Amino acid sequence: MARLLRQGVLSLVTAVLALALAMGLGIVIPRPFASVSSVEAKLPDPSPETRRILVLSNPIHTDIALPADPDVLSAFGFVTESGLDLDFPGVHWVVFGWGSRAFCIETPTWGHLSAGPVLRAFTWDESVMHVRRAGAIPENLDTVLALDLEASSFKRLQKAIGDSFLAEGDHPVPIIGAAYDGHDIFFPAKGGFNAFLGCNTWTARMLREGGYQTGLWTPLPFGLTSSLTLHNAL
Repeated sequence: MARLLRQGVLSLVTAVLALALAMGLGIVIPRPFASVSSVEAKLPDPSPETRRILVLSNPIHTDIALPADPDVLSAFGFVTESGLDLDFPGVHWVVFGWGSRAFCIETPTWGHLSAGPVLRAFTWDESVMHVRRAGAIPENLDTVLALDLEASSFKRLQKAIGDSFLAEGDHPVPIIGAAYDGHDIFFPAKGGFNAFLGCNTWTARMLREGGYQTGLWTPLPFGLTSSLTLHNAL
């Protein structure tokens, strides 16, 4: 029995160390290896205007906030048509996040945490897009990272976010009754969810579409924001 216990503890320690090593390498190894921004900088941009976005994080999840400008409101007009008016007084940002359907919908706060959604998130679950309208967001908070994108990069990012929604017919259809309050809405999303390739790896992929380098594998917000700082001139 003692031998089995020692073997179990050794296996657990080995697994934890291997995971820590993988996460560390996932931060320091850039993706893509060549900076997209550096390549774009050599090309003429007919519209050099920069657009600011925000990466919002909590201990386990990240979102991307796009400015509530006319082009963004137009691109995501289906959200307004679905019942969440994005052209709403006081709205400065439209916040997007991708995640586990069970976990996101059934866990609006930590007090709602239960075993079922956690288990599905760590195995396999359907995915959802969460859209929230937000007012002014202070950029000096530790949970907020402001990034500036060239106009062409912003368009690619915006398109990539839009392509993450699962459309039924001509446009995405919201999940009935799925919302935290009157300022958000959920839609089915493309792809299955697993915590090891979850919301933060989706955020990283979106940011790469916007010309930023991220770490190779960033399953946690800390890894993502650390890799952004490490591999980009922020």
